[in-house]
Amino acid sequence: MEKMEKKNNQKNNKRRVIILGAAGRDFHNFNAFFRDNKDAEVVCFTAAQIPDIAGRKYPKVLSGKYYPKGISIEPEEKLVELIAKKNADEVILAYSDLPHVEVMHKASKVLAAGADFLLMGPKTTMFKSKKPVISVCAVRTGCGKSQTTRKVCKLLMDSGFKVVAIRHPMPYGDLAKQAVQRFASYADLDKQKCTIEEREEYEPHIDMGIVVYAGVDYEKILRQAEKEADVIVWDGGNNDLPFYESDLHIVIADPHRAGHELLYHPGEANVRMADLVIINKVDSANDANVLLVERNVREINPETKIMRARSTITIDEPELIKGKRVLVVEDGPTLTHGEMSYGAGIIAARNVGVAGTIDPRPYAVGSLVGVFKKFKQLTNVLPAMGYGAKQIDELEKTINASDCDAVIVGTPIDLRRVLKNVNKPMVRVHYELDETDPALLKSMVLSAAGRKKKGKKA
Repeated sequence: MEKMEKKNNQKNNKRRVIILGAAGRDFHNFNAFFRDNKDAEVVCFTAAQIPDIAGRKYPKVLSGKYYPKGISIEPEEKLVELIAKKNADEVILAYSDLPHVEVMHKASKVLAAGADFLLMGPKTTMFKSKKPVISVCAVRTGCGKSQTTRKVCKLLMDSGFKVVAIRHPMPYGDLAKQAVQRFASYADLDKQKCTIEEREEYEPHIDMGIVVYAGVDYEKILRQAEKEADVIVWDGGNNDLPFYESDLHIVIADPHRAGHELLYHPGEANVRMADLVIINKVDSANDANVLLVERNVREINPETKIMRARSTITIDEPELIKGKRVLVVEDGPTLTHGEMSYGAGIIAARNVGVAGTIDPRPYAVGSLVGVFKKFKQLTNVLPAMGYGAKQIDELEKTINASDCDAVIVGTPIDLRRVLKNVNKPMVRVHYELDETDPALLKSMVLSAAGRKKKGKKA
């Protein structure tokens, strides 16, 4: 079989490609560059980071005329075997928030197996919009993109612009049905059977009256969004690059992880591309770490503007948690992809004066047991994992079994809308961007929104 594949490959002279992904950037790179490319053949995707992606197919309705049977999605653990079995010529890394050293470990594995190792850049993966685009990206997962995006959207709306947000993909369901998704109400979230992670990103926009798009086919998404927007705000995921050319590229850095702006892919590339770097959370970070981030940014992008910001935390009903033993539930991706050991919930617990934060590990149920084994820094926080109904049920059971007086919810959404049978009081934490130079951010945002894009064609 392998000999036959090699013979056919030599005959048609196509480059045979494996795309390493995590149900997001990988599909976008395929759609943007490979779908209609007669000189290359994507022989499979691989899956990492997100559960229950491997074993599926990228459907034929999305993969185009050259892929009448769709494209298989395989476990990344089988990469070396797949390179041989598929006679792959090249392997493309297409997911985010990886240490530079891990990127090169993957590259070494690919090279040793005989294939080329590639990364795809903006020229081959970014679409051009007819409307101004402001992108909000980051150095790492959990730096504060969401609160920054909300601030940017508010500045635009207060100035009379019609804003549409386009969110980095999270297509965990039926890919064909999720090609273009439009969310304008909570009913839309229910209809699309959104996961907790999806709700965390979409609900804040809906609360502000902003339509948000997401899905799989980001050129189609862009063209539909352009019909109802004066300005498009790209709401990035993890520390990935935007899918669209930006008139203003804002990048958030986190002094709680000082130095990471030089150590992670593609976060460093984001910093090097940035028009504005916002060093967030300066109110809860060490001053020396804030200065270190600033020096590192200046070193690799001396032309960028730099602004500091506070992540201002408020708590609903603090009297329910003051002096109590609490379970802290934090944003899942911040703790897992972002490798943080705490988030806004822990800071809120310190601020209000709780009696203590409990260790949730003894009470973990189902897949959450594996999450704690993998991410060993998680000792007194529970990540809000919820990629499907089963995992949401496991999260609820873990909370109910925990020996605590109350629950602090440090996620971007009100988890009570999803977890309806929790047997303890739940107190929600809010966090907003409080920039130290509001005039700078406003002037840059409004300038980009009104900019005429000379020489750019959609």
